[in-house]
Amino acid sequence: MSGSVPSFDLVVVGSGPGGQNAAVQAAKLGKTVLLVERDTAVGGECVHRGTIPSKTLRESAMTALRMTQLGLANGRLDEQQIETSSLMKRQELVTAAHEHYISNQLERNEIQVWKGHARFVSPWELEITSVDGSSRRALGSAVVVATGSRPRTPPNIPIDHESVLDSDSILSMIYVPQSLVVLGAGVIACEYASIFAALGTKVTLIDKAPRPLSFMEPELTDRFCTWFERHGGRYLPGRQVKTVDWDGVATVTTVLEDGETIESDKLLCALGRIANLRGLDIEAAGLKATDRGYLRVDANCRTEVPHIYAVGDVIGPPALAATSMEQGRRAARHAFGHANDAIGGTTPIGIYTIPEMACVGLGEAQAREKHGEVLVGYAKYDELARAQINGDREGLLKLIASADGKQVLGAHVIGESASELVHVAQLAMIAGMTPEVFIEQIFNFPTLAEAYRVAALEILEKLESAKRDRARATAAS
Repeated sequence: MSGSVPSFDLVVVGSGPGGQNAAVQAAKLGKTVLLVERDTAVGGECVHRGTIPSKTLRESAMTALRMTQLGLANGRLDEQQIETSSLMKRQELVTAAHEHYISNQLERNEIQVWKGHARFVSPWELEITSVDGSSRRALGSAVVVATGSRPRTPPNIPIDHESVLDSDSILSMIYVPQSLVVLGAGVIACEYASIFAALGTKVTLIDKAPRPLSFMEPELTDRFCTWFERHGGRYLPGRQVKTVDWDGVATVTTVLEDGETIESDKLLCALGRIANLRGLDIEAAGLKATDRGYLRVDANCRTEVPHIYAVGDVIGPPALAATSMEQGRRAARHAFGHANDAIGGTTPIGIYTIPEMACVGLGEAQAREKHGEVLVGYAKYDELARAQINGDREGLLKLIASADGKQVLGAHVIGESASELVHVAQLAMIAGMTPEVFIEQIFNFPTLAEAYRVAALEILEKLESAKRDRARATAAS
């Protein structure tokens, strides 16, 4: 390493959704930007080990499931061993296409990309070490830490990435297993559990929580559990794992604290993820992780060191690609003096289980706590012609409105296209529309979006009923 240290307006560490969007936003503002990525390709965990690969596998499972639902396939998928590679044959194409898009975007915006491991030397200076051991340094007037996360592994779970897997190695299996134990009941655990159940694997989902995805509406998780059990899955709530052992041949044995023993071909440990701060030397920058291992930030993603920002998984929940993108954008704008709008309660959550789930705004319990009385309308997919055609008759849309019927407070969906449908409610909430707008507007027929009209009609009916009750009470007095 020799010569003067190059200086940039912004140095971004990590090229996942948050880092990518921070870099591009700064470039759009006319700033010089350096993006540092430790992997050989840009895109981060999202593109190479997380969102893109898992959703590719899900799409393969959904295709097989749709064929069965529509009567185009006979028997179950587990009648023969299925090579994971055959289900993932599109993954390389999809990953390559997305990586190509990101690389072109960075080049188009004149963003420099350095490959290597970054560590802070001082609050403004970072050292980047390449695979060959060579290093160079860079100065940043502002810095964005977007290093993502890695799987959390409890000491009693012997991850070997062959039979006992984590969320980074689950897709390295050669064959879809006949049986699988999944530890955890969060987003990653439930996504993989339902995907493999759809592929014919006998899946056992184990967690200490009374129900999976406990932050979602009970009506949605109840339907998820019903689907999961009907497809051969089993959820064991309120349970703790004592030991996990692989016999060295073909069987993983999981022993629970209550003494129950479960044998399976494979085990997936999906008990959360931890911030990827290892080797970054954040102390040299004046930063300190929280007790849970995250970086603490304000509403604009600024850390306690004024010119250093952090976005994505490294700052903790919700740890979603969509929120990471927005955090990256906000961080870059704030770093260079551009105001950000306040974040309201309209950030959607999409969970790519089978069936799919999504929500925006308040849940019913939250809405009642905040607003008192509320109105709730439901639309079951089996009432919709499009769902009957698609063979997905188990879905549900739950719409929550204020007691006066003048405000949409939240929407919760399970079933096909849930992550798309939820945006209809999101826009209605942002625009301050009433539930009645879903009745007054025309929806294409047949569509799943008609569920909003069905749910809104129930809300209107309850509103009118409440008015009649009040009128009768007034007359009686």
